[in-house]
Amino acid sequence: MPDMPHDQQVTHRYVVHYPAHEPRRKDPNYRDFEAYRRRTKSTAQCFMGLDRGDFGECAGELELHHAHIEFALLNSVDLKLLDRKYPGVGDPKVVGAWVESAENLMWLCARHHRGHGGVHSASASDWEAQKFVRNLIS
Repeated sequence: MPDMPHDQQVTHRYVVHYPAHEPRRKDPNYRDFEAYRRRTKSTAQCFMGLDRGDFGECAGELELHHAHIEFALLNSVDLKLLDRKYPGVGDPKVVGAWVESAENLMWLCARHHRGHGGVHSASASDWEAQKFVRNLIS
């Protein structure tokens, strides 16, 4: 007989060390973020819903998420490590624009962005697993 399904409460608690950074609106590349938002908002769909081909668990307004590097972390990024994964991006003259570009931005509904199962709330493994397991996180 297979094991019975069960719920498990998970709490993640750790400190993230954000570097000092200017307010977003003072960032010279913020205009790129806003231009991308304006250009794509009318046709935007939640990445999770698109990935699944099912928007049934999507909820709330669409929001832009920095997929790989958050703006607030930009001043501490090891550019050599970033350049290994994204060649050419490790140049200090272009990294800011890349952070605010389509390659680093994805639309997510509020639930999948900041909700319990959101990319900012769930562990990376749980975020990935919920692409394939319905109602994994509540």
